[in-house]
Amino acid sequence: MLHPFDPGYVAEPFVTLCSEYPGTDVYPPGQFRTEWGPIFHRGRLDGSARVLVIGQDPAQHESVIRRIMVGEAGRRVQGMLRKLGVTRSYVFINTYLYSVYGSVKAHTRKDARLVDYRNRWLHALLTGSRIEVVLAFGRVADEAWRFWRETPAGGGIDLAYAALTHPTQPESASNGDKAKLADATTALLRNWNKALQAVAPRVQHPDAPTPLVLYGDTWTDEDRIGIPEFDFPAGLPAWMREQDGWARRVGPDDLAKRRNITIRIPKGVVA
Repeated sequence: MLHPFDPGYVAEPFVTLCSEYPGTDVYPPGQFRTEWGPIFHRGRLDGSARVLVIGQDPAQHESVIRRIMVGEAGRRVQGMLRKLGVTRSYVFINTYLYSVYGSVKAHTRKDARLVDYRNRWLHALLTGSRIEVVLAFGRVADEAWRFWRETPAGGGIDLAYAALTHPTQPESASNGDKAKLADATTALLRNWNKALQAVAPRVQHPDAPTPLVLYGDTWTDEDRIGIPEFDFPAGLPAWMREQDGWARRVGPDDLAKRRNITIRIPKGVVA
């Protein structure tokens, strides 16, 4: 059985980008979990991507796997991409290289060193590329795109663009209240439907042409799909790709949780 995988950062300009990433002088440890290192992307870096996805910041699963949007948010976005007929030709980057700790101050978000490095990634992915659509999930992702558009290179590119509600915003906003969760989910899916209708005509080269089917008022099994094996580094265990909840920040206080990611193999994998 063959196991396709992502070969990683093997060509320029991505080799240089991965060797010149900013550290704690740009990403303050009081605002970011810099101790777990930067996490750069997920998807195609060979110029074949048709859709660029901008997310926000990595969580604990991403810290282990070293690819972004591999948890519940990633599965929901993967389902949206399939509605556009895009099953392989995509690339993801985040607004921030490091997981946010608490909140990010305005002056940090606008730090020229942080913004310029991110814009180098956008420049590498967009200039002369085949990208047709850009999707930004979350407020800071939309801000990242607007900062890029203000550059000379960004201002000269004509692409379909949509700013969308973050995939897991309903869970974070409802705080365990089921009624609030249901309402927030419906609002998110309406936001996503509006975006789908706007950008779908601009996807001229889908991997699997398919009629556009909009979301209902809540998630269905078909809306959340697995992330393909070819998006992950070689040799990653199947259970890390197929399930959520195996990585948790554990400890009696915030500092202990910051220092620890506990990995637990799901039931049924071993006897």
